[in-house]
Amino acid sequence: MKKLILIMLILTTLSFDTQKEDSFDTGEYFKFRIHYGIVNAGYATLEIKDATISNKKVFHAVGKGYTTGMSKFFFKVEDVYESYFDKQTGNPYRYVRKINEGGYTKDQEGFFNQNDNKVLVKDYKRKTEKTIMVTDNVQDIISSFYYLRNHPTIDKLKPGEAVTIDMFFDDEITKFKLKYVGRQDITTKFGTVSTMMFKPLVQTGRVFKEKESVTLWITDDDNKVPVRIKADLAVGSLKADLDEYKGLKNPFKVKK
Repeated sequence: MKKLILIMLILTTLSFDTQKEDSFDTGEYFKFRIHYGIVNAGYATLEIKDATISNKKVFHAVGKGYTTGMSKFFFKVEDVYESYFDKQTGNPYRYVRKINEGGYTKDQEGFFNQNDNKVLVKDYKRKTEKTIMVTDNVQDIISSFYYLRNHPTIDKLKPGEAVTIDMFFDDEITKFKLKYVGRQDITTKFGTVSTMMFKPLVQTGRVFKEKESVTLWITDDDNKVPVRIKADLAVGSLKADLDEYKGLKNPFKVKK
């Protein structure tokens, strides 16, 4: 249960389509309902706002995850992830990570220096600071969502091809690879939606059964909205569905 909300936030960061008109704008909001087996485990939300850093207008994205009902009673999760990133390049300037997962807490803030390929990580819980070298165009966990939605090749992928990005998380860089599977119409609470299917390649072990245990469906339109995520875990299964949205830049297309 400890990993459920984090998995949800990571995967919802991976909807896609840089250097074309943005697929999103200020005011966009998503809410996802998370199921663990037959149990309604909780919700995750993503919202984008405007902010200013060093007198420059930037996007401020906020992701939250939390357990509800009996899930909250057995394992309380209250996670907040934030990212401030450039409106033109999508590169992050700052991230915030405040989590409480069954009593395990973390309170961090990171400041990116993209010119020098460095990130200053401040740990407020431990009262420490450290500077870590990073790669070009590295993304944080939340900025990845918006960066990938504007990726130039996402609509050109053929089944079996993949997109890979560098993601900074837990003080290290992770190569995140997303394999395209194909297109599929799925039934949602909003109606039948045309989607693109992807398989994020994950690490096998205590959480996931296999490298391709996760399937992600995103709308096959100009928004590239994640509408469903399904994961076969080492114990049980996880499913998340888009439950609410507003402020989309482009029309949300429903077939019927």
